[in-house]
Amino acid sequence: MKKKNIAILGSTGSIGTQALQVIKANPDFFCCEVLVANSNAELLIQQAIEFQPNAVVIADETKYQEVKQALSSHDIKIFAGAKSVEQIVEMETIDMVLTCMVGFAGLPSTIHAIKNKKPIALANKETLVVAGELITKLAQENGVNIYPVDSEHSAIFQCLVGEFDNPIEKIYLTASGGPFRGKTKADLLNITKHQALKHPNWTMGAKITIDSATLMNKGLEVIEAKWLFNVKPSQIEVVVHPQSIIHSMVQFADGSIKAQLGLPDMKLPIHYAFSYPERIATPFERFNFMNYPQFTFEKPDMETFANLALAFESIDKGGVMPCILNAANEIAVDAFLKEKISFLQMSEVVASTMSKINNKLKPSLEDYFNCNTEARKIATSLI
Repeated sequence: MKKKNIAILGSTGSIGTQALQVIKANPDFFCCEVLVANSNAELLIQQAIEFQPNAVVIADETKYQEVKQALSSHDIKIFAGAKSVEQIVEMETIDMVLTCMVGFAGLPSTIHAIKNKKPIALANKETLVVAGELITKLAQENGVNIYPVDSEHSAIFQCLVGEFDNPIEKIYLTASGGPFRGKTKADLLNITKHQALKHPNWTMGAKITIDSATLMNKGLEVIEAKWLFNVKPSQIEVVVHPQSIIHSMVQFADGSIKAQLGLPDMKLPIHYAFSYPERIATPFERFNFMNYPQFTFEKPDMETFANLALAFESIDKGGVMPCILNAANEIAVDAFLKEKISFLQMSEVVASTMSKINNKLKPSLEDYFNCNTEARKIATSLI
């Protein structure tokens, strides 16, 4: 396999740091070409010194001098600002762009990378949640492949290898159920952020961990799956699988089901997206059936965890409604982490915001940006 130069947009986050571990474990196959961070200058500097990329970008312009001074003795180009985050993907030396910036912020740079015909390893699910129709059309027009990095979507992608001519009957997205699986609304009245940040199986960033606790993360994955695999919402079923070993399944027209299994470790789907279509040996820990003598499955409780129901509602309505859902949720999660609202109030903020904005079908990119701004204002006012 030809060595790939990887640009990591969001290198200081959970996915970004694990991607660098994948690169470090496979120096003959992958090279870190570009590192992009939002505001964590200290970690970006450490990463740049260790991996010696061609260029780094710090989105927070106030941190530019700090990064520039720390890297002055290294042959590394240094840029700053939101525009630089978008433009850096134009570099001819980049073979693949890993987009793992959190939230709506990842959308502009992903669009720019696609327009510059860079293959995308997609870990920013909000890109397809907010603008799935636009992104998939743009990727087709530019002949750009999008390789999913979410463990669930990577599992579906792996199940479809060799099956691309066979129509999907159903997708089963598995969910751990989060830290509050089996709890009632009464149980969740006084949940603290510290309790919500303790995921039973996965180690992730704060925003995604809270989304997992509310099942919004699974709702966003449902929307993402619709666009990635060109299926209807009615063809997607969420199944709670507390062991988090079966990462997702695909059912075909003959009734056969394929599943992808593995330990809950994000380095595997990152590695697969980087190396596809080849499978390169890894030093990662292997799954042992004897350690998991039983797999269990449950229906998700969409009454208690209303965010999952709201996600299905948004994609049924289409247009800008998923964009509204995502924007309101980002505001609600931030407010919960700052202890301004309760755990259950996050769903209330999202539902109320969705009810206050008129849907617009067949939106333009400008419509998405305007809708995102309006939804954030309304959600903030509700808080």
